[in-house]
Amino acid sequence: MLLVHIKRIIRSGFFNFFRNGFVSFSSVLVMLVTLFVIGSVIFSSAVLNSTLETLKDKVDIRVTFVTTASEQEILNLKDKLEALPEVETVSYTSREEALVIFKERHGDDQLILQALEELGDNPLGSSLNIKAKEPSQYESVANFLQNEEFLSGGGVSIIDKINFFQNKTAIDKLSNIIDSSEKLGFIITIVLVIMSILITFNTIRLAIYISRDEISVMKLVGADSSYIRGPFVVSGILYGLFAAILTLLLFLPMTLWLGDMAKRFFVSFNAFDYYMSNFLEIFAIIIVSGVVIGAISSYLASRRYLK
Repeated sequence: MLLVHIKRIIRSGFFNFFRNGFVSFSSVLVMLVTLFVIGSVIFSSAVLNSTLETLKDKVDIRVTFVTTASEQEILNLKDKLEALPEVETVSYTSREEALVIFKERHGDDQLILQALEELGDNPLGSSLNIKAKEPSQYESVANFLQNEEFLSGGGVSIIDKINFFQNKTAIDKLSNIIDSSEKLGFIITIVLVIMSILITFNTIRLAIYISRDEISVMKLVGADSSYIRGPFVVSGILYGLFAAILTLLLFLPMTLWLGDMAKRFFVSFNAFDYYMSNFLEIFAIIIVSGVVIGAISSYLASRRYLK
């Protein structure tokens, strides 16, 4: 009996969906806008994260050592830094590598190269480039380097310079930008989704308003609330499913068109590559959002006419 009841509700829901063609079309379009906003939020979040990751990757601490520091002393310090929970990677540049890089960078400046030749000996010291897991953690790494005494065999500090304090302003600004962006992105997402759901709710409510007389007749002949509400919930789910499929199809040419353009503006982010590589996740979010919003909106909108 229950199975027959469910079959009738589903059949009635499909019948209502296709019978009210114009209303269903309008509801699907509004749901399309809602799901497009949700999808756009996903892409905006991905763009923001990609941009912030690129900025993070450009920030580091460079520790330059005195020319008398031995390679073993520097590698010992490298091991200690890598053991810190704040540190992600530490890369070592020897004096010889530093000299090659310096010559390549100033290859067009003959005056500098000539002065370097006249010195005879390599004036550059080895260095370590330290990347922290988060920009806010660079200060604790710099404090570790300052507070600990890293001495050579002669009792002299092997560290010549730490560039954190020159870059501190830029690192602090990046940390603030990341925190503000995450908070602002969350607030904008919530506001847009709530607005979209309200618009969808009112549109489905209008669709149910058209059937108010039919609901009254069904109540008069003794139909229970679940039997009356069921077809509208099924129709709402269909609105969400159709809108979700259209949204996913719409994103395909859009991301393909925006792919290279987004890469030029946001460095390493390609919208089409992101869409294809995360398609299953985006598919699940859009489909589930469409079904849930459609079902809940239909359920709530039908309550008024069941009283």
